Amino acid sequence: MDSGTPFIEMDAAWDDDRGGGAGPDGLTAARPARQRAQRPSSGARLAFASFLMLFVELALIRWITSNNVYVTKATNFVLLASFLGIGIGFLNARARRDYLRWTPVALLALVGFVLLFPVILSSLSGSHPYRGLRHMLALPQPVSLGIIFVLTAAVMAGLGQAMARPFVGLRALNAYRLDIVGSIAGIAVFSGLSFLDQPPATWGIIACAGLLALLAPKIRWWQVAAVAVIVTALCIESFVPSQTWSPYNKLSVYQQTGKNPALNVSANNIPYQAARSLAVLARQKPFYWYPYRHVTKASLDDVLIIGAGTGNDTAVALASGARHIDAVEIDPELLRLGEQRAPSQPYSSPRVTLHVADGREYLQDTNKKYNLILFALPDSLAAVSGQSAVRLESFLLTKQSIAAVKAHLAPGGTFAMYNYYAPFLLNRYATTIDDVFGRVPCEDVGPPLGGRQLAVLTVYSRGAVPHCTSYWHGTRVAPATDDYPFPYLPSPGMPMSYVWFLIAILLGSVLLLRVGGGSGPLRRMHRYTDLAFMGAAFMLLETKNIVQFALLFGATWFVNSLVSAGVLVAVYLAVETARHVRLPRPMFLHAALIASLAVTWLVPADAPLGLPLIPRFLAASALAFAPIYIANLIFAQRFSDAETTGTAFAANLLGAIVGGLIEYTALITGYRFLLIVVGVLYALAFVSSRFLRRSAPATAPPSTALTPLTLSP
Repeated sequence: MDSGTPFIEMDAAWDDDRGGGAGPDGLTAARPARQRAQRPSSGARLAFASFLMLFVELALIRWITSNNVYVTKATNFVLLASFLGIGIGFLNARARRDYLRWTPVALLALVGFVLLFPVILSSLSGSHPYRGLRHMLALPQPVSLGIIFVLTAAVMAGLGQAMARPFVGLRALNAYRLDIVGSIAGIAVFSGLSFLDQPPATWGIIACAGLLALLAPKIRWWQVAAVAVIVTALCIESFVPSQTWSPYNKLSVYQQTGKNPALNVSANNIPYQAARSLAVLARQKPFYWYPYRHVTKASLDDVLIIGAGTGNDTAVALASGARHIDAVEIDPELLRLGEQRAPSQPYSSPRVTLHVADGREYLQDTNKKYNLILFALPDSLAAVSGQSAVRLESFLLTKQSIAAVKAHLAPGGTFAMYNYYAPFLLNRYATTIDDVFGRVPCEDVGPPLGGRQLAVLTVYSRGAVPHCTSYWHGTRVAPATDDYPFPYLPSPGMPMSYVWFLIAILLGSVLLLRVGGGSGPLRRMHRYTDLAFMGAAFMLLETKNIVQFALLFGATWFVNSLVSAGVLVAVYLAVETARHVRLPRPMFLHAALIASLAVTWLVPADAPLGLPLIPRFLAASALAFAPIYIANLIFAQRFSDAETTGTAFAANLLGAIVGGLIEYTALITGYRFLLIVVGVLYALAFVSSRFLRRSAPATAPPSTALTPLTLSP
């Protein structure tokens, strides 16, 4: 399964008579408090704008991914566009140009383009697998992504400016606190809507109502008209009878009739599952029964099915004599479809217990032993996997995960996994099983599909697989690991298409920043080289934290929200420390940061897995958020004497975007190596800061206030 992973934006700023500071991805004012006008209405507007900006960003990440298959190949694509737009908005906090005024039109253009020019995977083979409406060819990838990038940046520029204008009129401490309140509200509301399986219509109504509130009292008729069209379009998309929305996917359901009836399910415009009756499965998909060739009915006391989906695998297990089945599925809506509409109704059996959970998470949290464990088509969306992203099942398919499976097998237990595999994937998973169990798996082969090979890999915990007629004898391919959870990448490296893609994002960001933010700040950018290094480093640090928590607690929307809240707490604690405590010299803070990164490097990523849930969370939080806390202290010192915070913010902004691009080096090195890159970037920030301080003029003009942004790639 695939999803748009939800990301967070948080702001941290403070100011008093001693000067200002900043969080890791932004700036604050160093202006004395007496120069700021305090207005309650400005504070309320700031909190609301912060809430709306975060809410819209999360909604766009989720919604665009569900309608455009291209975006799944680079899941931080919409995030970087949002980051760029918000930065442009803040650079125009005091400018005459009014981006907010045109935000309804920009949002209408974005929604219209995504709905009129979707990208749908219609086939796994052929020269033109991607289609649009009415089976027309989809737009070329560069055109589709380029338009989405520009329109997303335009929408977020208006919301960023709406937040920046009241921010610069308030004391930074008050602005920070209101900003945090708004950010927390944005997380809570979007998470709540995800929990309730709300469709885009709900997101759109909230976003558009909030936008009109920001535009009041100077609302124009054409702004209202644009908002009305947006809500209407999203309602039409949301309430078609054959479509439903889960916390992870847009699920489109089609009832196939005729000789081979099936309930066909597509997820985010990708063909995904087909629930069939047992008779049709036996005729069309006999591979579901292949694992049961190697076990006896008497041995099937407890069966675990990971990736249970709409219920085909569970129905076959029941028919094969399983006395109890634990069916694990991360998407609750798929289970609901299976309960209500699966032809064989397997989930109505008292022998079945349903678990809404990430597969790796379930293995980590249960002590139960099983006679048979099945990985049931868990990587069905591999055809368009986002290679730079931790997909929902990435940690389920690593060497460490298969080792966890082995540990949960009862004496004489059996493990099997099956799917339509690309040749290298079949060899990779077979190699993984061989490495973990110490023996090659049995290989039952079925018909090909779109260049893939249907195969069932089975291994017996006590020796040779009973009744096996053919063992795997392919070429060994290095397994995916918890540090390198990219099973769909044939070998470590970055394809040239990705290289050009990343170059285009970087150049496009520079161009849009120059056009939207003005050329003056860019000419003075060299004064804040250290801030660019810090922005890139912090982006990578947050990436590592997202990955770490996905491994320890599951790649779920709830875990993403948990990590985001943790970052907020770490930033807040650093802000309060900087306000009330005289900080050490930058050299000591940088040393403390490097030490915390070293500790995180030395502790294996999966070390807390053996701990109970609460101690595991506390240990993971200490490792993940200590560097974030110290990084915020470093920013507090640096930004207190920034000469022009507008230019400084632009440098930090471009640095963060570069950090989002550097994230893709994990395709070559794995995620653990990113900690070294983070350390190098902070070291470069320290060295360049010392140089810049020596070359700075003796006096500096007062700066203007800008809010920082913290991103999760």
